[in-house]
Amino acid sequence: MQHYIGLDLGGTKTEIIVLNQNSREIYRTRNQTPKGDYKATLQNIAELIKSAEGETGLKQLPVGIGIPGTISKHTGLVKNANSTWLNGKPLQRDLESILGTQVQVMNDANCLAVSEAVDGAGKGYDLVFAAILGTGCGSGISFNQKALLGPNGVTGEWGHVPMPGVTDKERDARPCYCGNKGCVETFLSGTGLQTTHAQISGAKLSGQEISQLSMNGDSDAQTSMQIYHEHLLQGLTMIINILDPDIIVLGGGVSNIDSLYPFLNSNLAGRVFGRENDTMVVKSAHGDSSGVRGAAWLNL
Repeated sequence: MQHYIGLDLGGTKTEIIVLNQNSREIYRTRNQTPKGDYKATLQNIAELIKSAEGETGLKQLPVGIGIPGTISKHTGLVKNANSTWLNGKPLQRDLESILGTQVQVMNDANCLAVSEAVDGAGKGYDLVFAAILGTGCGSGISFNQKALLGPNGVTGEWGHVPMPGVTDKERDARPCYCGNKGCVETFLSGTGLQTTHAQISGAKLSGQEISQLSMNGDSDAQTSMQIYHEHLLQGLTMIINILDPDIIVLGGGVSNIDSLYPFLNSNLAGRVFGRENDTMVVKSAHGDSSGVRGAAWLNL
């Protein structure tokens, strides 16, 4: 039986999984990403794979890795990564040299989309749009269980278009690491929710804390959540008007805020062009392990 290794190289944690062809998890663990240290990041990946091989007895398995960026087809170097120490580095070539095997590297949001399309919340749908609402805001598109990849490696990069429905003043107040201001990511990531609440209350809290305070009746937190719901509604309306996917899957920490789904699914029809909407918004089936599972499926 064929087995696959997937790694999710995040800004704070690196996770590895071994799956068989029937989607059964054979092995999984995670550790802390050596933030800011490229050489240590390579070493950490190699050690995780060695550990997985030792625990499972499986050698030279196909390896797929999801990263918070992409590989430039012109240079072979990482670009657009919010884990900025990866940018400009030959990650794929270095890993293939270290591991002695072919390595598939893809944007982590594309991995999420593939994971959910193969055996997750998007299973059975042809066109799946998936977004990670976490520290950043990545997104990817799967068609027939394969990631859509454009000529520039930025297909589905919803997080780095201007946030619709807000003023220039609101955009200017939210600089993005990409060099622009007012990107979708600066409003709809978990960090964006924190910024919204800080602007309202002056308090620096996590998205989960803001959500909990809102449920407990805190007026500032309720206002922050109402604004976030509206911003997300505007952002996803744009996606449906442009792409018209069969289903939208949300992952990342903010996706665990359950109030998002009834709000979005009851209000999108009133915003979408034509005032009809059959695209449901759902939570990812595999939670924060969707990315690592999708990385394993890169070698299907």
